Amino acid sequence: MYIHLGNNFIIPSERIIAILNIEPPISDDLIDIMDTAKLDRKLVYISEKGKEKALIVCNEKVYLSPISSTTLYKRAFSHYKEG
Repeated sequence: MYIHLGNNFIIPSERIIAILNIEPPISDDLIDIMDTAKLDRKLVYISEKGKEKALIVCNEKVYLSPISSTTLYKRAFSHYKEG
């Protein structure tokens, strides 16, 4: 399965470790994750500055998405719904 993270950016859903809400107020832990990823050059900006809603932590990259964490979670795990 693949998941659309916003702005025509798509990744395999099996790479996702966590989908986190980063709408204000942002916790110090999330700021640390973003700062570390930025220093390691692993932070990928998918959204415009100031419009970030979710942080997607993957095996090799960390993505900032303009799509809400709830919507991304539903997209990533919709194929696991019981029929």
